[in-house]
Amino acid sequence: MVWKREETDTSKNLNKKGGMTLALQQPYTPKDRSFWQITLSLTLASFFIFASMYAVQPLFPVYVEEFNISISAASLSLSLTITGLIVGLIVLGFFSDRHGRTSFIKASVAGATIPFLIIPWTDSFFLLLCLRFIQGVALAGLPAAALAYLHEEIDRGSVHVATALYISSNALGGMAGRVMAGTMTDFFSWHTYFYMLGGLGTIMFLLMLRLLPASRFFESSELSFRHDLHGFSYHLRNPRLLLIFGLGIIFQTSFTGVWTYLPFHLQEAPFFLSLATISLFYFAYGLGVVGSPLAGWLAGHFPLSSVRLTGIFVLCTGIFLMLFDAVWIISIGLALLCLGFFTAHSLTASSIGDLVTHHKGSASSLYLVSYYIGVVTGSSMLGPLYNSQGWPGLMIFLALLPLIYIVIVRSTVKIGN
Repeated sequence: MVWKREETDTSKNLNKKGGMTLALQQPYTPKDRSFWQITLSLTLASFFIFASMYAVQPLFPVYVEEFNISISAASLSLSLTITGLIVGLIVLGFFSDRHGRTSFIKASVAGATIPFLIIPWTDSFFLLLCLRFIQGVALAGLPAAALAYLHEEIDRGSVHVATALYISSNALGGMAGRVMAGTMTDFFSWHTYFYMLGGLGTIMFLLMLRLLPASRFFESSELSFRHDLHGFSYHLRNPRLLLIFGLGIIFQTSFTGVWTYLPFHLQEAPFFLSLATISLFYFAYGLGVVGSPLAGWLAGHFPLSSVRLTGIFVLCTGIFLMLFDAVWIISIGLALLCLGFFTAHSLTASSIGDLVTHHKGSASSLYLVSYYIGVVTGSSMLGPLYNSQGWPGLMIFLALLPLIYIVIVRSTVKIGN
């Protein structure tokens, strides 16, 4: 039993004492209705947020044709969203530690919804990009506050259940957003798809208002913004952490690079596939739900570095299979790509805790930032290589990139376990 300061004065069973609102409460467990309200709310919100984030990736060929722009320009509809997300993660994470959790979670869903209702009205790709950047900043509100909210409100023995469901919905949302994009655009239009996402976001926001309980154990941080910056600068001077952050960039560059240019490749000879058919390949993301827990289980029985290295080889093998012209081989390659990526990524992220003794939140945030820098690199920076070397040249580069980086890392300093 613990006494904590209440975030609002609307909860039940409160005692007023000297102007301070106190409540005798316990963290939620699966026996409590509020545990499932929190879990359901954050899982649905995460699904929507990540579906919104990656909704445009299969639409790059459509934007190239409709707006008469280059592939690199079309990819900015994702890259600028991720850039906004990076900005939001840093800024909103700071404010969430000082002003609460639930307001940022709800605002994130609302802020992600509104652009979907505005973008279809414009015929300006520049305005589309501006709105996607703003949407990216809004998207950051959920990841900036959700995990902290879970750990504050849910019992330590049960929080891993809620966290696992929340994280799994990230991959499911990203997969669903991509699959629905191709299908809806092929049968209707991308405008209709955006309206559908806007309607879905509105429903999610109303559910947040209804289901998400107010924070009970939130304690405002009294530390200054300068203190947070000190934590960032401390980690950026740690060479072993820099190598970890580099891994995040490299993994995601190769992973995103394949998915960014895959629709263009499959629309050309000898495939000539429709956008709806191409979108089905994104079901390979389902292996991301399997890859993370599988990596955790393997790391409990084998050295972390060995499992991570195996994940990297699986990832690179999947990319090399992209060089074949048989659809079934490409499908296997994508499955290996996703399995290897999520295995290597989850273990790289988990190794951060072993390398730092304080400012662990800052270290995790920096890895997340590096992860999304890789998304930007893989979506917008590879256009010249694709234009000059084509699909084979791009795939060879993306397959060799993690291997070369690992050789460099292992020859300089040992990271992780």
